[in-house]
Amino acid sequence: MGKEIVLTGITTTGTPHLGNYVGAIRPAIEASNRSDTDSFFFLADYHALIKCQEPERVKQSRLEIAATWLACGLDTDKATFYRQSDIPEIAELNWLLTCVTAKGLMNRAHAYKASVDENVAKDQDPDFGVTMGLFCYPVLMAADILAFNAHKVPVGRDQIQHIEMARDIAARFNHLFGHHFTLPQAVVAEDDSAILKGLDGRKMSKSYNNTIPLFDTEKKLKKGINKIVTNLLEPGEPKDPDDSTVFDLYKAFASDEQTKEMRQKFADGIAWGEAKKELFELVNGQLSEPREKYLELMSNPAEIEAVLQAGAEKARARARTMISELRNAVGLVDFV
Repeated sequence: MGKEIVLTGITTTGTPHLGNYVGAIRPAIEASNRSDTDSFFFLADYHALIKCQEPERVKQSRLEIAATWLACGLDTDKATFYRQSDIPEIAELNWLLTCVTAKGLMNRAHAYKASVDENVAKDQDPDFGVTMGLFCYPVLMAADILAFNAHKVPVGRDQIQHIEMARDIAARFNHLFGHHFTLPQAVVAEDDSAILKGLDGRKMSKSYNNTIPLFDTEKKLKKGINKIVTNLLEPGEPKDPDDSTVFDLYKAFASDEQTKEMRQKFADGIAWGEAKKELFELVNGQLSEPREKYLELMSNPAEIEAVLQAGAEKARARARTMISELRNAVGLVDFV
C-alpha cells in the first residue's frame, strides 16, 4: 500500500501568530516526518485574492508565511512545499471541476450564505459585494486537493463543509468520466486543545485583532503577553487555570510536568505578573532559535524562492500526470 497523502493549505493574507503555530504549523510539521505520509504544503495565494485586493499585503504575507514554515523546521526533502499560483494545472483543474459542479451546491456554501444573509439584513441586493471568487471558492479548494488525490486534509471545523463539497464534486466527475479521484477526508482535531485563546480570551484570530505574532522580537513578545486580559484576583488568591488565557497559552508550549506544576501554582494563588513572566520565558525559550532562522530567511528572499521553485517542480510533476489523464477523459485530446 502506498503512502497516505496529506495536504495543507495556508492562505496568504496575514502574519502567522502563536495560534497558527500551535493549531496548524507545529502538528503539521510533526506529521510530515512520518514515514507512511506524503505531505503537501502550499501557500494558497489564489485564495488570498478572494478577500484581499492589496498586492503588497499578499506579497509580504507570502514571504512571511513561507519563511515561517521553513524556520519552524519543515523538511522540504520529505514534504512538497509550493505556491498555489506556481501550479497552472490547479487553475486548469479548477475549470474542469467547475463544469461539473452544480450551482445549487455552491448556493449552500456557508461563506456565500453568510454574505447573502448579511446583505438581506441590511435591505441590500442579496448578492451585493459577492464575487465569483467567493462564490466558487469551494471549487478551487477542491482543485487544490484533487490535483494530488489527497487522502486527508487537516482543517478547522468551519472548513468541513468544503471538504464534503470536494467529495461531492469528485464523485460527480468520477460518475461522468470514470474513476479518477480519491474522495478526500477532513481531519479535525478531536478536542479544542489546538485552538489557542487570544489576548481577549476569544479564539486567537486576526479577525478579532487579538493575536500575538509568532516571530515578534523578545520585547514585543513580552509586551504582547503582558496585554493578556486577566481577572482581578490578587496574589495569594486561588485562580482557575481552566478559565485563564495565560494558562491556556502556557499549556500549549509546556510539557505535561510543567503544566502540572503551573496548575498547582494557580491553585496556590500565583500573581498574574509572575504567571505572565513564566509564560514569556517558556514561549521565548522555544521560539528564539526558529526566530533567528526566520529573520535570516526574511533577509534573503532568494533562498525562499529557490525552495519554492524546487517544490513547484515536484508538485507539477504530479499534477501534470493528473491533468493529462483528465484531459483525455473529457475529450481534450490531440488529433494525432
